[in-house]
Amino acid sequence: MLELYTDRLYLRPLTEADWPLFLRLHREPETMRHVFDELPESEVRRGFEHRLPDWSPGAEHWLCLVMTDKASGRDVGVTGIRMLRQDHAESGYLLLPEWHGQGLGSESLRAIVDFAIATGLTSLEATVTDGNLASCRVLEKCGFTLARRVPEAYRLGGRWHDDLIYSLELHG
Repeated sequence: MLELYTDRLYLRPLTEADWPLFLRLHREPETMRHVFDELPESEVRRGFEHRLPDWSPGAEHWLCLVMTDKASGRDVGVTGIRMLRQDHAESGYLLLPEWHGQGLGSESLRAIVDFAIATGLTSLEATVTDGNLASCRVLEKCGFTLARRVPEAYRLGGRWHDDLIYSLELHG
């Protein structure tokens, strides 16, 4: 089983038992305000089930890892990657609001970057909704740079928003 460790986090693959965490993440207004409008539970469940199968670098689904705080044993969110091409993947993460602002997004993303390098990937990208300054800072802190802006790419809260595409070239 794939396991990653950082100073403060333990990361392990999502399991069926993680449904309450996954649902809560997708129901938290503070977590979702830059990600999605509220989704029906059936759609959240479909996304959850899509992430449950074993993952390998050739998989089309997200490698979804649950982040657990080592000190408290509490789950703090999810992170992972999704292959876009043979050597290029998208990265992403969601944190429960009570864990925002503690550097855990950056810490988990660094672990994902190290994992991507070990897996032989040459680049990562991440999509951020314009206005999500905290996620932009996390990506920049981990070495990602703004590669391009996609105008009016996503409708959120009844308004069109630009997508900001960040990229990171990986070197093993």
